[in-house]
Amino acid sequence: MTTTLETAVRPVIPHDIARIVISPKSYTNDDVIYPALAWLRENMPLGVAEVEGYDPIWIVTKHADIRSVEVNAKLFHNADHNPILNDRASDEFMRQINGGSLRLISSLTYMDPPEHAAYRSLTASWFMPNRVSKLEDQIRVLARQSVEKLLSFEGECDFVRDFALFYPLRVIMGLFGVPPEDEPRMLKLTQEFFGVHDPEEQRPEMVADPVAAAKMWAATLEEFYEYFDALSAQRRANPTDDLLSLIANSQVNGATIPRNEANGYYVAIATAGHDTTSSSTAGGLHGLLLYPENIAKLQADPSLIKGLVDEAIRWTSPVKHFMRNATEDTQLRGQTIRAMDRLMMCYPSGNRDEEVFAEAARFDITRSPNPHIAFGFGPHMCLGQHLAKLEMRVLFEELLPHLSSIELAGEPRFVETNFVGGYKSLPIRIKRR
Repeated sequence: MTTTLETAVRPVIPHDIARIVISPKSYTNDDVIYPALAWLRENMPLGVAEVEGYDPIWIVTKHADIRSVEVNAKLFHNADHNPILNDRASDEFMRQINGGSLRLISSLTYMDPPEHAAYRSLTASWFMPNRVSKLEDQIRVLARQSVEKLLSFEGECDFVRDFALFYPLRVIMGLFGVPPEDEPRMLKLTQEFFGVHDPEEQRPEMVADPVAAAKMWAATLEEFYEYFDALSAQRRANPTDDLLSLIANSQVNGATIPRNEANGYYVAIATAGHDTTSSSTAGGLHGLLLYPENIAKLQADPSLIKGLVDEAIRWTSPVKHFMRNATEDTQLRGQTIRAMDRLMMCYPSGNRDEEVFAEAARFDITRSPNPHIAFGFGPHMCLGQHLAKLEMRVLFEELLPHLSSIELAGEPRFVETNFVGGYKSLPIRIKRR
């Protein structure tokens, strides 16, 4: 299915800007992607990108417009097309291997009302603040262990590779009940899952393939499913009190949750549950190093760590986009959106919107209010947001008091992705107290 947009009055984005916003490589360089998004907010906040090989799509860059689309899940669907932006060839490959459907993974992302609400409700109470807060002691133990390991590198280390990738992984795998010895496998699969466009993350046999991203995604999902099938069967035979057991034994419409939907839940939590948190954590430290006045503020008032967490998530915006499609003709920012037109929600742009955030490019832990949309908005808002914030707060509470000094020891590197990702490397030099 190819989307067609009305040609008479639609504002078409300049080709160089459109290619930047769509290209996964652009997100490896803040000096490329953020100026392009700023240009759009200023000159064409809602315009059509026409890039060869892709469907024509609306690019949504303003905070208010993203919220407006996200809050109306009936008018703007996730899953009539693909909620993740792929080129046409990759979408066609997905259809070929999946019986004509683009729904390769049955996660909440690929669901619309009323199905979405039915499945979200299975774990919604588990992720509520009062439930999550009870995990603080357990998470703090993991944070202390991770901090001690980081401090053992006194001198130079890579904050991402040596630290940030592992702490949130251990948290989410512990809540899942995944054996510690399986954590390296989960990390590898997650990096492949979100790094499908990154040549360094792609499997060697797929690097030169024109649909490498789609093939990587399919192969990684197959491995995830094989792994979680076994764990799910164990939890159904012998239920425990972990999150995986809750999902495995849940029911929808009076029947046990189907295999694909169960695996969709597992994969979404296992991947997004730690990849976005590790990226935001690294972004928080990077922000502190680029704007060191924040470090002095934290030393004077550790309660500002809560502000550090929200600002790190806003400033980093690890989720780069989700797609929506209109279910009927409608209006947005004075433009006519036709039924089945596709819209790319650009969260890093919304989180740098000058109408909402003063000095939006600045990292400011005292920013208040901080109405970022890094977790989305409306009925699809991230289930794990409270857990992610708790993990980050506890981590910085445990880390910052032990640092005598910290500085960059090299240039950060970023994952090549236009979907979910962030820091690949953040070299630092540390000295403990």
